[in-house]
Amino acid sequence: MGNSVKTVLLLGGLSALLLAIGELLGGSGGLMVAFVIALIMNFGSYWFSDKIVLRMYRAQEVGPDHRLYHVVARLAQQGNLPMPKVYIIPDASPNAFATGRNPQHAAVAATQGILQLLEEPELEGVIAHELAHVRHRDILISSVAATIAATIMMVARMAQFAAFFGGGSRDDREGSNPIALLATIILAPLAAMLIQAAISRSREFAADRGGAEIAGTPYGLASALKKIDAASRRIPLDANPATAHMFIIKPFSGGGILSLFSTHPPTERRIQALMGQGL
Repeated sequence: MGNSVKTVLLLGGLSALLLAIGELLGGSGGLMVAFVIALIMNFGSYWFSDKIVLRMYRAQEVGPDHRLYHVVARLAQQGNLPMPKVYIIPDASPNAFATGRNPQHAAVAATQGILQLLEEPELEGVIAHELAHVRHRDILISSVAATIAATIMMVARMAQFAAFFGGGSRDDREGSNPIALLATIILAPLAAMLIQAAISRSREFAADRGGAEIAGTPYGLASALKKIDAASRRIPLDANPATAHMFIIKPFSGGGILSLFSTHPPTERRIQALMGQGL
């Protein structure tokens, strides 16, 4: 129920924000455009946010003949969960995430890099962590938050584009640039703050605990986190910051505005918590 309320509040809040931005930038015409965008966003965020995120990373569904499918199937059975769809992301950076509306419509995605990096018990720990997110029903709010943040960033870019290439003289366009720049400066961090409000760092600790319970041991996940953290620094994933919170490890190491999108607790703290978990 808590995640459902958060989802409704996020969608309602962003709808109001988009309407306000539309009216500010384009008057009544802009308001109507923003209204249409809000309608599409509300409908799409609930029903298609998982597909949108999977498409962002060119994820490809795999079947029972794939190693990852067998791992997911075995752990889903151990966790008494419906079998999710299984996807491979064609990227050398090691990472994974879960998405979907609910446990009956869930998907687990992992990169090719993580399959090459991890031993079987470590991979089981990672997949169990993602299935814990499914069990805790984190996946809907995570997927919707990603869609919301991406929408806000898109609006910021549209505002900047419209201000620079809009009608009028060069002086007029240059005079509009500070407004567009201000929109970008404000809206991108706002997208990050919406994610921070919706996605508590404590959910990663909870998923770590739940994953250890599903796998039957915390050691595989603890070892996997250490390996993934080190490898992802060497081979960062070219990830959309709006989706960074969905991955098991922060997919990029950039500072500046990218650091605002960090919703992961320090890996060292996660490993310490896991090692102190008696199973």
